[in-house]
Formats: sequence, C-alpha cells, structure tokens
Amino acid sequence: MTIGLIWATAAGRAAAQRLAAAWPGECTLHEGRVRDQLTRAWSDSETIVAFLATGATVRLLAPLLAAPDAGQGGPGPQSQGNCSSEHGDSRTFRESAADLASGGAAPVEATGRAGGAPGVGGGRHTQPGVVCVDEAGRWAVALLGGHGGGANALAARVSDVLGATPVVTTGTDATGLPGLDMLGFAVANPEAVAPVSRALLDGEPVHLRADQVWPLPALPANLGDHPGAAREVLITDRLPVRDSAGRPWDGGPSDDRAPQDTASTAGDLAAARSVLVLRPPSLVLGIGASRGVAESEIAELVARVLDEAGLAAESVCAVATADVKADEAGLVAYAASRGLPLLTFPAAELAAVAVPNPSEVVRAAVGTPSVAEAAALLAARARGREAALVAGKTASAMATVAVARLVPAGRLVVIGLGPGAADLRTPRATAQLRASSIVVGLDQYVDQVRHLLRPGTRIVDSGLGAEEERARSAVELARQGHAVALIGSGDAGVYAMASPALEFAGDDIEVTAVPGVTAALAASSLLGAPLGHDHVYLSLSDLHTPWEVIERRLEAAARADLVVCLYNPRSARRTRQLPAALAILGAHRPPGTPIGLVRDASRAGERIALTTLEAVDPAEVDMNTVVIVGASTTRTVAGRMVTPRGYAWMAR
Repeated sequence: MTIGLIWATAAGRAAAQRLAAAWPGECTLHEGRVRDQLTRAWSDSETIVAFLATGATVRLLAPLLAAPDAGQGGPGPQSQGNCSSEHGDSRTFRESAADLASGGAAPVEATGRAGGAPGVGGGRHTQPGVVCVDEAGRWAVALLGGHGGGANALAARVSDVLGATPVVTTGTDATGLPGLDMLGFAVANPEAVAPVSRALLDGEPVHLRADQVWPLPALPANLGDHPGAAREVLITDRLPVRDSAGRPWDGGPSDDRAPQDTASTAGDLAAARSVLVLRPPSLVLGIGASRGVAESEIAELVARVLDEAGLAAESVCAVATADVKADEAGLVAYAASRGLPLLTFPAAELAAVAVPNPSEVVRAAVGTPSVAEAAALLAARARGREAALVAGKTASAMATVAVARLVPAGRLVVIGLGPGAADLRTPRATAQLRASSIVVGLDQYVDQVRHLLRPGTRIVDSGLGAEEERARSAVELARQGHAVALIGSGDAGVYAMASPALEFAGDDIEVTAVPGVTAALAASSLLGAPLGHDHVYLSLSDLHTPWEVIERRLEAAARADLVVCLYNPRSARRTRQLPAALAILGAHRPPGTPIGLVRDASRAGERIALTTLEAVDPAEVDMNTVVIVGASTTRTVAGRMVTPRGYAWMAR
C-alpha cells in the first residue's frame, strides 16, 4: 500500500514523520502548499493520511471528487476480480460529498463491468482512502473510502503508531456487521451496496442466494433465506444474473430509472438497486500456448470463452499452465497485468488428469495430452475441495483456454485464547473469531469471548470431557463449507484442541491455527525467568497416557537436568501423581531447588508462590495450577525464580 502524508503545521509534519519512520517504503511525505500536497497524493497514492481538520480536508477534496475522472483517482494496481480488493468508483460527486459529510458512512467501492474485453474484466482503480488526524494526534478519522479505499484499516494502523483513537463511522462496522463489500468477493454492481446495506441496518429482511456454500463470517438473522424480500444478495459467477423473480440483469451500468414491468430489460435490475451481485473467486483459467503467443491473443480468447460460457470475469482467481510455459512472456504478462497468480504443473501431473479433449499432438510437444483442461482442474482442486470443467478447451491460433469451477473448501481455524486475561489474547485471535460464522469450544471458554462475536454467530459449546466431540464437530462443520473457529485456552497446540482436530481433518478443508500465550509462559513471567534455559512440558494426567509412560518421561527429564513445567498436576481424584513426580525429580537435584506454583495465571484469583523441592506442599496445587520445577542451576534472585542462560560474557 502506498500512503501519502499531508500536513499543514510543524506538529502535523512531526507526526507524519513518525508514520514514515514506522512504515518505511510505504509512505511519501509531501511538501509545499497543502492543496498541492493533496492533489499529488490523490494522483500518486492508494491511501492518504491528512494531518488536517476534517472540514479543511473536505473542502480540499471536493474539487477532486467533482472532477470527471474522480473514479480513476489513485493509481491502484491493474487487477482482476477476487485477487485484489481494489475497485473503481462510479459514484457521483453529490453521493461522495454526502459520504464525507457523514464521516464516510456509505461505501464508495465500485468495479468495472463484468466480462470486459480484452482481458478478464479489465483494469480498475479506486479513490484513495483518506484518514484525518487532528493537531494533537488524538483521533484518526476514516473520512473517505472506509472499506474499498482501506481507510478504516488505515485509521487503526495510524492509531497504533500515534496512540490515537480510530474513528470509524461506517454503518456495518459500527454495528458489528460484516461489510457486504468486504466478504472477499468482487462487487459487480456497487451502486447496490449502500441500499442493501441500509436495509440490513434497518432490520429489513434481505434474501441471500448463492450457487455454493462459502466460508463466510457470521451474518445477521435478517440476511438469509427470505424469499420475496425487496432486497437480495446474490453470490454467483454466472451470467446473466436474474433476481428471485426471474428478472434478468446483464451486468451493465445502471441509471435512475425504475423497472417498467416484471419482464424488465437488461440494466433495470441494477437501476432498481434491489439485488447486490457478488462474484466469488470460483473460476480458474487453464491456458496452453505456443511459443511467442501475444498477451492480446490470450486476452481476446479468454474474453470469448467466458462470454460464451456465461461466466463472470470477476470470478477468475488464478491462471494455470504447464511448467514448460512458466516463462512464456505473453502468458506471464497476461496474468501479471491482472493480478492473477500463475500456477504451473509438471507434465506428469497433468497427464494423470482425465480430461474430455486429450490431444496426441500436445502430448508429443509437451509430454501431456492436455494442458488447458488438466491445468484448470488441478489448480481448481488445489484451491478448493473439488472441481469441474465448466468450459472445455477452446483454441485460437496460438493458445487454448479452458475454465474450471472449484467447490470452496470450508475453513477451520484453531484458536488459542491465552491464559485468560483479555490483554493477553492476541489481535489475530479476535480477528479470526469475528471472521467465523460458527464457534466451537468448552462452555467456559466461549463465555470469555462471547462479547467479541458478530451478531448471528452460531455457538456450539459443551462441558468438560467432550474434547473429541468438539473436535469432530468442528471438522464436520468445516466440511460443510462453513467458517469455523475451534477455541481453547492458552495455545491451542499445547495440551489443547489442535491435536485432536488435526487428527480428524483431511485435505478437504482449509486449516489454520492462531497461537496463544500458554499457561506455562504466563506463569513463568509471573515467577521471573525460570524458563531461561532448556525446559520441558509434561502433563501428569493419566487419563490418556499410562502412568508408566509419564514416569519414564519424568525420569528422563530429571536425568537431563531440565526445568520441568507440570500441567494437570493434581485433581480431586488424582492426588498421588504430583508427589510421585516430585520424588522422581528430587532424586536428581538438590532439595533447595526452587519450585514455582502459579494458580489461575492472569485471571481473577491469581496466586503465586515460590518454594523449594523440600518445602512444597502438594495439597496447595489443583488443576488450575502450573508447577515449574527448576533445574540444578535454577536459583532465587531478589525473590524471583531464575534459570541462568549460561552466556559466556556473564562469567567474565
């Protein structure tokens, strides 16, 4: 992202310099008259931070918004569909000015017409998102282009650096709803974003239709199966688009005319602004090419194939070909100019794919009977859980094109919530919770994050002892195509839910993990630095691991003189394991070895005790306690537990 920095006073310039220092390579600090600074930034930057009053910024922006080419301000990457969130802007000056006056409450995003030629959809630009920062640096106001222009996200980034408070007035953000133009889909008719969003905010029913199940964030109850509703959201890669009454729309520009009858002509549906059409990243182009093919020939062929198949250009998310064509200049240029990844496959992999139109001529040339069809299918399967050809190969003089449609994979994210304190929960964990439509977890952990979830989030909670059930449930829901969060305390990969979930999960779902602060790390920070050298985590619970195995591991850790962090040390029914473990460790280290006991680290009721092997009382320990047993080198320094790292310079 390129960021233009505009300032009028010495304080503004100093704050702008702080941003430039924090984000090297991203920022341009402009000089000269403020109006000239803003004009240059408007032309050269994707986003702008103006250290000016909002009123002054509005007055300076007004002529830029009113210019005939206002929708082409800011260079923006020449991009295609779902591989970029950049869009042009076709809103009028009056609409944009209204947005400014309301603090950027309405979206300003727009896209080019689907199916443009040559190329896939054609290039598009966006007006720069604009953030205003006051003279004292207290507020970072997302003024223009909150979603598509990136102003909302930039306001948060600016606030992190300057210690300001982000001010975001976009209606969906303010109410905790996902922006309809921020779902990861291209917007085919941006003029419908505002009226459909307004209907959602007003509580009106909005009918949601989709060709396939996509892993979306939680949606409000009034956006769903509401046939007959006045507003609709349609997620499709198909052309022409029809509303639920069967009325067509060809993706063309709208005007202010209302539909004349139920058999409305092309364009009237968009004019009514009743159906918001979103283009999912569902199509992959497979392209074969002769040496020396021109980019223009590929572009014209792709446009023709998509048009004849009735497929939306904005839904193209990748280009695929054979390894031997990875350096084909025309093909590389075609993908690069549209922001599409170019995926290549060895001939042997392509040859193993069953296709409807194999060619022995192609086999003789590149070692596989199919490039276009096979590559499209392989790439689509790699990006989804299944794939099918929707346009068989079509040839021009020097190129062939085929199109495959992927079946989207559901998403499972395994989230570690940390030890309990809200400020030890990572921002990524919060973001992933809000990006999920279903949250699965232990009831007490769900209660910790319930206030963070978007309206409409489905909660699947259960009590202690149902770990396998939770893991299986989360995986199965993801297999159905949903965006699922499986939560646990601490780090999800440490004695938590990641392991059982990944045992059940196959390659038909997307799995990611969000690390968290473990109980051992939280306890260590409270005790001092007991984990300053080599250490090991051991669970004393013999519910899943035989005690004989645990004993052998304790003996090995004791002989290796490692600091030992004991999880699940003692429960009401398991009282013998902790004394036995301490006896094993005590046989290999002095009786004065420090031991730290931390109960409910970072939570209400937190208790910290520093004792020794000879003085520790196991009765003080329960399942909410982490026990850290020092190594022979661990000592107490000024009331803190420290295991020296053994740096050579410390011995001098």
